[in-house]
Amino acid sequence: MRGFAARVRIFDGHNDALSRIARSGRPDARAGFLAGDGDGHLDLARAAAAGLAGGCFAVFTCPPPEDAYHDGSYFAAAPHGAAWREAMIQVGLLLRLERESGGRIRVARTAADLDRPGLAAVLHLEGAEPIGTRLEELELLHGAGMRSLGLTWSRPNAFATGVPFEFPGSPDAGPGLSAPGRALVAACNELGILVDVAHLNARGFWDVHAIQDGHRPLVCSHAGAHALSPSPRNLTDDQLRAIGESGGLVGINFHTGFLRADGAEDPDTPQDLIVAHARHVAEVAGIGAVALGSDFDGATMPAELRDVAGLPGLLDAFRAAGFGDADLEQVAHGNWRRVLEATWTA
Repeated sequence: MRGFAARVRIFDGHNDALSRIARSGRPDARAGFLAGDGDGHLDLARAAAAGLAGGCFAVFTCPPPEDAYHDGSYFAAAPHGAAWREAMIQVGLLLRLERESGGRIRVARTAADLDRPGLAAVLHLEGAEPIGTRLEELELLHGAGMRSLGLTWSRPNAFATGVPFEFPGSPDAGPGLSAPGRALVAACNELGILVDVAHLNARGFWDVHAIQDGHRPLVCSHAGAHALSPSPRNLTDDQLRAIGESGGLVGINFHTGFLRADGAEDPDTPQDLIVAHARHVAEVAGIGAVALGSDFDGATMPAELRDVAGLPGLLDAFRAAGFGDADLEQVAHGNWRRVLEATWTA
């Protein structure tokens, strides 16, 4: 397996490295990421050593206050102006990382960019709060390189409703897409921007499904199987089947609270649970629907995995569970590569 892991390319569907760097308060945080300072779950040196060839780099704006997870105020909508200003900081950060990396990082704007040497960074917006309901900011973000957009984080906005972090819970809570939300999905389809249903409630998911109507793959960048861990952030079997039938995928989330049957955010969680969620998705939606969506720098990782350096060991765990080379090449990179190309060139 070590020989296979050494040559396989890996694409990860979600990380929060940009917001971690932007909010670190360290003037050297950007340089540290490029130099491989070991901070957080992800830096350039560890990514290269682990075989990470690409990933979706999330712009996540207006995080809730520290106590908001306990009093419920995280579910309050974020103001558009503040979200836009913070988004511009993080978009600019990724563009500076690209410029300063000497070609080791490149913002992936086309499918061909995914195949070039170095780390292909897909600029992703996690939650559409930086965009106004007239969608005027969308063209600018697309021009800056954004090729993936998540309608919500776990709160409502002008476009859609995200699911809260209650446990156990159902994703079937709250209304579907608003009229501006439907217009945003249609505009993303026209521009070739992937629409990510992660964090979205069930009614919003099915609205996206209806708008896509077989013309675009349904994609959930980082989630798990609700049948194994009943978090509202995870996908029901009906949702998984719809994703598989559309030719889409699910990036299996590594966050322990979305892996475990008890929902505990406990680092003492075996990484085999990641494999178990992947196996369930494969059984319901097909192997073509299984991919990786770590949530590095934004979640509690299993201690056994720890950070991006643990990705080869995770592939070992997939192999030990019976996934063959062809399946693993799809899970590690091929399924994301296929779906991004289908979306960006459609």
